[in-house]
Amino acid sequence: MIYRLFAVLTIIAVIVASLLLSGQQGATTAATTVQRNEWDEGYSAQDARLVETGINGLPLYTLNAATIRQLPNEGQVQLTQVQLSFRDPDGNPWSATADRGELEQDNGQVTLSGNVHVSGMLAASSALITAPALSVDIRGGIVSTNDPVQMIWAGRQLSATGLIANLKGARVHLESAVHGTFSK
Repeated sequence: MIYRLFAVLTIIAVIVASLLLSGQQGATTAATTVQRNEWDEGYSAQDARLVETGINGLPLYTLNAATIRQLPNEGQVQLTQVQLSFRDPDGNPWSATADRGELEQDNGQVTLSGNVHVSGMLAASSALITAPALSVDIRGGIVSTNDPVQMIWAGRQLSATGLIANLKGARVHLESAVHGTFSK
């Protein structure tokens, strides 16, 4: 009889233990569930260099900046104290400096603002473009702005409101309020 009582108590203990353990496993699963937020924090760096290379392994552009901060959900990289170097489609080197910038990650478009200076060779003559803000399409070789702009090209000074410079075709289109000084 004690043998039967011991067997019944053992079965009841196993059932109670399995119920307790299954309840703890459910609680553990609920406690370890991780919720992901929809916002990816990206990366940031100080005194950084960002280099994108083409399919030939050569740099398409090099960006040096005091700070770089990626905004992955917006597809942008924000920059401060920017120094940009790139080559136009003909292989001529160009450089740009600005207080701030934004790089569109998918298309090679760099928007510069604050004390912008862009310099390089255009149609075998040195060119300097200054503006409060402008965009550089690195892949297309286009520099453009809708803001007031100053340009010194081959010793000639031009000013206008709005500019589109096709670096490959060595063609500059000044939009409006154009003024220039030409000397022999």
